[in-house]
Amino acid sequence: MIQHIADSTTLHNGVKMPWLGLGVWKTKDGEEVIHAVKSAIQSGYRSIDTAAVYGNEEGVGTGIKESGVPREQLFITSKVWNADQGYDSTLRAFEESRKRLGLEVLDLYLVHWPVKGKYKETWRALEKLYKDGAVRAIGVSNFQVHHLKDLMSDSEVVPMVNQVEYHPLLTQQEVRAFCQANQIQMEAWSPLMQGNLDQPLLTALAAKYAKTPAQIVLRWDLQNGVVTIPKSVNENRIRENADIFDFTLAEDDVESINSLNKNHRYGADPDNFNF
Repeated sequence: MIQHIADSTTLHNGVKMPWLGLGVWKTKDGEEVIHAVKSAIQSGYRSIDTAAVYGNEEGVGTGIKESGVPREQLFITSKVWNADQGYDSTLRAFEESRKRLGLEVLDLYLVHWPVKGKYKETWRALEKLYKDGAVRAIGVSNFQVHHLKDLMSDSEVVPMVNQVEYHPLLTQQEVRAFCQANQIQMEAWSPLMQGNLDQPLLTALAAKYAKTPAQIVLRWDLQNGVVTIPKSVNENRIRENADIFDFTLAEDDVESINSLNKNHRYGADPDNFNF
């Protein structure tokens, strides 16, 4: 049972990844992201998730340095952006991310979106980075089952992680089942539905467990075996999002949240995006 903020899942290559992390999408570089990262680490978070396209890797790196927590205790993720996909360009993009973050080694590097005709070459570059020891684990983001099957049909390394939009209105059962069957750790972006938490069921469960709707959803993620990275720049909210380790949802409550699914996306569709 996941009962502590320091608890982690073990990826299929043996690397440990915290169940809870801070996402920094749309967090401004400079003071805002530095403060968010330091607040999270001071609140016990050990995982920070950024991406080249967020434009805040430098601030994330500064926050890590100023946090006072030894680098080896932290788990840092970044992602290669679509415009940089391809073999050589991915290797270059990784070097730039590493430089901005001020880190020798990244804990996890992801292919941000399944760009048609490109993601296999991009994956070959990630396999090289992994073999060279520049990154401790590699994975993908926004991959559907058919993308994963296509990638795995001729790759040497099975992705360790698939980070997808996942929340009560988009439970991605097919992707989740495939990931579980292939020892790919699923991870949720936008777990809090970009703040759209006004579901009667979530309100009722919040009252039942004396928690907030956000805390109910984040606990639901963990009990479904999904790593979660809620985004916030507010110190109190960052702490509140981490206050999910002192209660357990009853199994039928987990099921009732599962049944809210409407296949509703707040973000782009991995089969139909143009960026």
